[in-house]
Formats: sequence, C-alpha cells, structure tokens
Amino acid sequence: MPATLIQHPFMSQRALAECNADAMVQAMLAFELALAEVQEAHGAVPEEVSGQMRHLLEAHRFELDAIAAGIASGGNAAIPFVKQGKAALPDALKRYFHQGATSQDVVDSALMLLLKPRLAALDALLVRCRTAAMALMEAHGETVMVGRTLMQQALPITFGVKVAHWAIGLEQARRRLAGVELPVQFGGAVGVHSGLDGPGRDDMGLAFMDALAERLDLSAPVLPWHTDRQPIHALGTALDAAAGAAEKLALDVALLTQTEVGEVAEPSAPGMGESSSMPHKRNPVRCALIRGAARQVHGHATVLLNAAAQPLERGLGEWHAEWAPLVDSALLLEGALEQAAVLLEGLEVHPEAMRRNLAATGGGIMAEPVAKLLAPTLGPDAAKRVSAEAAETARRQGIPYAAALNAHPELQGQLDPEAVARVTDPSLYLGSSRRQLQRALVWLRGE
Repeated sequence: MPATLIQHPFMSQRALAECNADAMVQAMLAFELALAEVQEAHGAVPEEVSGQMRHLLEAHRFELDAIAAGIASGGNAAIPFVKQGKAALPDALKRYFHQGATSQDVVDSALMLLLKPRLAALDALLVRCRTAAMALMEAHGETVMVGRTLMQQALPITFGVKVAHWAIGLEQARRRLAGVELPVQFGGAVGVHSGLDGPGRDDMGLAFMDALAERLDLSAPVLPWHTDRQPIHALGTALDAAAGAAEKLALDVALLTQTEVGEVAEPSAPGMGESSSMPHKRNPVRCALIRGAARQVHGHATVLLNAAAQPLERGLGEWHAEWAPLVDSALLLEGALEQAAVLLEGLEVHPEAMRRNLAATGGGIMAEPVAKLLAPTLGPDAAKRVSAEAAETARRQGIPYAAALNAHPELQGQLDPEAVARVTDPSLYLGSSRRQLQRALVWLRGE
C-alpha cells in the first residue's frame, strides 16, 4: 500500500517517527528485560543475570526484516523476536530470557508501552485546543450569529457558545482518555502463570505481574487479560470519542467557511487550501484532514469492538486484528488534533458576515418572539400565522422584518414601534447564551 501518499499525511509525523517497527522491538525488549529484573529481584533468576542480558541485548541489532518474515509462521512479532533475543545470548543465559512468559504477554505489554507516550502527546494537544477555544469564547461571548437547525437558519446564538460546545466535547474526550489505564500483560501460556508454581510459590506469577507493572510504569490488572479485552475496548472507544469531538469542530468550521456563509476562515498559510485548477479557491484543508483522519478512526473502532469477545484462553485472529487499528487510531487522532490545535489557535472570525447572515431573512428568524408579542392581541394561532406571513414578506421583498410587520393589514396601528424594535433585535433574544458561556468556562478551567 502506498501509505506515504494516502495514509501517513493524515497522521502525526512526529508520532510516525517515534512509533515505528524499531520502537516496537525496543518496547518488546523493555518488557523482557524488566521481566528478568523482576524475577531476579524475587530470586527466580540468579544474581547479575538481568544485568548481563541488558548489556548484551541493548547493544544487539535486531533484524527487523527477519522478525517481520517470521510473523507469517508464528502469527505474531514476539515469536521471531524471542528467537533472535535468545540467539544473541550465551547458553548460560538463554533459559532465563522470556521465562514464564508467552508471546501475547510480550506484544500486549509492548503495545501499551508504545502507546503511553502517544496518550501523553494527545493530552498535550487537547490542552492546546482547550486553551485556544477558551480564548475564542472570551473574545466572542457577545458576537451574535445565526443558530442553525437541519442546516437552516433558526434562532440567534453567540459564537462564543458555539465554540464552548466544541471545547466541551474535546475536553470531555481529554478527561476520558486521561482515565484510560494501560495495563501490563503477564499470564503465561493460558493466563495462570504456568511453570512458575511450586511449593510456596503459587503467588509468584501475580507478584511478578504487579512488579512488572511498577517497573514499566504501566497499570497492574486484576488478572491477566489475554481474552478479557476490556482495556483495548476502553482505549479504542476513548480514541474514537476524541476523534468524534475533533470531527464535530472540523465539520462546523467547514460549513461556516462556505463562500455564501463566510463567517469564519481557516488560518492562512502559504499554499494551504489551494486548488490544483482554481486559483481563487481557499479550501478548508485542515478540516478535510481532521475529518479524513476521524473517519478512519471510526472504522478502526469498529474492528476493535468486533474483536472484544475472544475465545477461551487465547484469541484466534481477533487479537491479531487489534494491533494495527489500535496503533493507527492513536497516530491518526494525533494528526487530527495537531490540525485542530492550529485551527483553533488561528481561526479567523468574521463578525460582519455573521451580522449580514442574521439579516439574510430580513430579520424573519425573529418570528417566534414576534408571535409571543402578538398573541395577547391576536390569539396564539393568528399571531403565529401573521408573524410567519410578515417573515415571508421580508424575505421576498428584501425589507426589514419590522417594516413587514408594520405593513401587515392585520396589524395596522396596533404595534408599538419600540416594542417591535426590541422583539426583532437578535441580540436581545439569546436565551441563556451568556450564562452558558460562563458556566462552560468554569468547567473548562476545572473550577
């Protein structure tokens, strides 16, 4: 697959550089060396063995191509990796390498180690998004714009409130990701630490597992989770939730950048958003990259969800299907959030366009409060009909809604001009917008 051209551009380039095949091998090695150190500390490995292993294996150059080729016969990267690791050790040390472990222990733990810095990077990006969004909220708390439902003009809101919803979605996702645990995996062949038992040693496996978690800075599970894929389910759905929050931001921004709307614009940059054939265009490319990445994460989440139930004590294909979608989801989300942070930090807001669009119907979006004003005089049904008729007249003739109301034959001489002016002013019909903005800011600050 030409990944460099059709997949990698949607991912974080920093993450791609840090999360590659060599990094996976180093993560598997970190697990094995930590296991030897833990076992040595508990007296299950002779003294100085783990140090000798570390000295030899950290200097060893593992053959990545051979490991990749070996997956075809073994089904996972740990089997050829362990073979290479043992081959690099003298006979006196071979028996202590990978002692009591199985290939799933190595791969699952290595994936958790591989993803740990990615979650830290995602958290930092989401904090950037929160900071930028809060600045927009504070700057545009009084910027009135049209609220739209079913893609049509509905009632006025403030741009600050719109940004607040983006910010809350992203921050909810950040807090959810921050709560996801990355557990170590160590259970042996069938998850009960076979081969480590013996007189007075039936607790050694769990002791090793807990000590491994502490040494690798991973969480300690209740039990080995070979076919209990709740940790993967939790991580995959948390990544997908963050992708959904980023996609919501990108979708709204893209819609608001349309030529006929023009209420916001992506940050300008040389060559950004250019068309291959139309020089006048400024395409919302950052939004496209965010949405393209998010859609792929959604697809990967489906694979992870469908692999949640795995047979007996070890999965057959379901486990194997998790690896790429899990890692790709993290890399895609990191790429999407890099774009989202830049988008929020440099978003161009055009209040004049928002005012223009508020007037696009001649003020007819205020038909609801007008109907409330007219109801005591005309009755609720007639008030609703008359307010709608005046709104349609304003739209068709391009005149202010207040003028259309004053000209309506059923309202001659019945309207207080000041009352009409107030009730047709969008800035005076914002509901709880201001209160919502303040409430959102308090929550986002963690107060």
